[in-house]
Amino acid sequence: MTIVAEVQAAARRLADEVRGLEFSAPITHVYNPLDYAWAPHAAYVAAFGRTRKDVVFLGMNPGPFGMVQTGVPFGEVRAVREFLKIEGAVGRPPREHPERPVQGFACARAEVSGSRVWGAVERAWGTAERFFARHYVANYCPLAFVEESGKNFTPDKLPADERAPLLAACDRHLRRLVELLEPTWVIGVGTFAEKRARQVLGDRVKIGRILHPSPASPLANSGWVEAVAEELRAQGVCPLADLSQAPGPIGQAPKARRAAARAEPR
Repeated sequence: MTIVAEVQAAARRLADEVRGLEFSAPITHVYNPLDYAWAPHAAYVAAFGRTRKDVVFLGMNPGPFGMVQTGVPFGEVRAVREFLKIEGAVGRPPREHPERPVQGFACARAEVSGSRVWGAVERAWGTAERFFARHYVANYCPLAFVEESGKNFTPDKLPADERAPLLAACDRHLRRLVELLEPTWVIGVGTFAEKRARQVLGDRVKIGRILHPSPASPLANSGWVEAVAEELRAQGVCPLADLSQAPGPIGQAPKARRAAARAEPR
């Protein structure tokens, strides 16, 4: 099997393993985009999971207006469609919270975390192909949790008896992903992902961490890109080291960014 086929098969196994897990209050709805948004997720793997990587960036779990809608990690709709150039059929989960419908690529709300991540990638590398030649982005946990109020519930807050079987499945998948992609580095996007990587992978790879781009973080709202570039430099990873010199603001439309680059003196 090819690397793509193996990564897709691993994602399918993960979806199967977590599908029957049960979770108690305050969680009332569980979304598994590896099921209902499999088409764009498989397209993401096919486009960008073809080769070994130097760095895997590991997020925690799907965001309500990102991967929940598109099946792509940090998958803010505009970024997935316009920068990653991925689109595909998205179904519906068995049960939807009325305030958190799955609208797929018709979702008009932006996922701030996804906008920041893919905006930074576009600014530093210019094209998705250049970035994914050496890097990959994945989520540790494929499930999104919603409380009765509509509030997002993160897996780090699960009680121990519900967390254990979920983490066991996610740990197996992470080990398999690293086995297939053979990265030198796994960089946790936030503390939870870093801790899971350290516990699961040990000294098989180098482990690092960057600040999570969530708007709930005051630090992320005051210079996330600059903070991440400095964190990566300090850890010796450095793929974003030249971000502060790159032309154009984060998230600038590709045409505008290219026009700004052409206007610079040669």
